[in-house]
Amino acid sequence: MNREESLTMPHDADAVLFDLGGVVVDIDFNRAFARWAEHAGCDQALVAKRFSHDLAYRRHERGEIDAAEYFASLRSSLGIDISQAQLLDGWNAIFVGEMPGISSLLASLAPRIPLYAFSNSNRVHELYWSRRFADVLGHFKEVYVSSTIGKRKPSVEAFDHVVKAIGVPAERVVFFDDLIENIEGARASRLRAVHVTTSADVAAALATLLA
Repeated sequence: MNREESLTMPHDADAVLFDLGGVVVDIDFNRAFARWAEHAGCDQALVAKRFSHDLAYRRHERGEIDAAEYFASLRSSLGIDISQAQLLDGWNAIFVGEMPGISSLLASLAPRIPLYAFSNSNRVHELYWSRRFADVLGHFKEVYVSSTIGKRKPSVEAFDHVVKAIGVPAERVVFFDDLIENIEGARASRLRAVHVTTSADVAAALATLLA
């Protein structure tokens, strides 16, 4: 769904589901690359080039491997010899802050319709963002995390799991995400998905729901 489609989104939804990173919370992996490069005494561009959402990354987000195993893989793929604490320092540095205006938008919506979140995330990050962003996350009835449910976006199985847990038909769930592959996965599961490129996209769609 593009922005024009979101403006005419039906306002008979039974639940709204939000991605976290890039929709509710601003994240920037360059902050991690900078920290790791500083700790290792190497070029940030080299670290960025070597980083990828590889199999180990995806397994970590599904809860199939723990942080120690993932960090060992990460240290190897980045080709840097830094401590666990230094890896963790960069790992949690990706969280910038709340997306502009999102807290007030959620506060306006929460009394009118149930709000949920679904994040591809790992246990280490969850422990960090659940504390740092506790206030804004408090608007959600439930936050579903890939490492807990063992499934990650954009798989149909992941969306089906979350929709079943919410307990309403998929067609009556509006979903916001900043990644097009997750939008496509949500639509394959029959959710009404809105592709977020700026906070204005969320505000425009929510204006319809709040009308």
